[in-house]
Amino acid sequence: MTRAPDFISLNGPDNVGKTTHLVRLAERWGGCQPLGAVHEHDPEPWARVAGGDYARWWFETSTTVELTEMLLAGHTKRAAARETGRMGLLDRGLPMLLAVSAATCVVKDGLTVGEALKTVMSLAGSRAEAAETSILLIPSRDAERSYAITSAREGRPWTGIYPAYQKTLHAVLLRQAGHGAYTAVVDCEGRSLDDVHNDVRDHLGITHLTDGSPR
Repeated sequence: MTRAPDFISLNGPDNVGKTTHLVRLAERWGGCQPLGAVHEHDPEPWARVAGGDYARWWFETSTTVELTEMLLAGHTKRAAARETGRMGLLDRGLPMLLAVSAATCVVKDGLTVGEALKTVMSLAGSRAEAAETSILLIPSRDAERSYAITSAREGRPWTGIYPAYQKTLHAVLLRQAGHGAYTAVVDCEGRSLDDVHNDVRDHLGITHLTDGSPR
C-alpha cells in the first residue's frame, strides 16, 4: 500500500485542467480533503483588495512583498485547515504561488524571470520548502506554444496586461520545472484528459482508485 502524502497540489497555468483533476481525485480517493485556493482561507485581505480595481492593485499598486506575503499567509492558513489523517488537495501549491508572484514581479517591476524568482524565493525563505507532492500540468514544453494553447481555451481574448502576465507565467513555470521545483511534470499537449489523469495518478504512486482507499 502506498501511503498518501499530507498534501497534493496540482499546478499550472489557467485552462490546463487543474480543477478537473482535483475533482476526480476527490471523488475517487476517500479520506482526502479538498482545500481549494489560498484566498478562501484568508478572505479578509483578499476581499479588501478585490473591492476596488483588483487588476490595478495586482499589477500596479501592490508591492512584490505585499503580494508574496498575502499568498504565503493564505497558504499557511490553508495547510492548517487540513484535518488529521486526511490528505489535503491544493488548488495551486506553494511552488505555483511563488511562480504567480514572480511572474507578476516581472511584468510590474521589469525584472528578468531569474531575478524575479530570486526575489520571491528570498521573501519566502524557509517557507519555500514545500511539504507537498506537487504536480505541474503544462500544456506544452515550449512557453509560446503553451500560452497559445491555454489562451485559445479561454473563449475570449485576454486584454490589458494579462496576456503579458500569462506569457511570463508560462516561462516561469517551465523554468521552475527545469530546476526541479515540482515533484513531477505532466506534459498535456495532444493528450486526452484520461491519459493526463492516469499520469497524475502514476506520479502519486496510485495504481487504482476504486472504493476510496489508495492501493
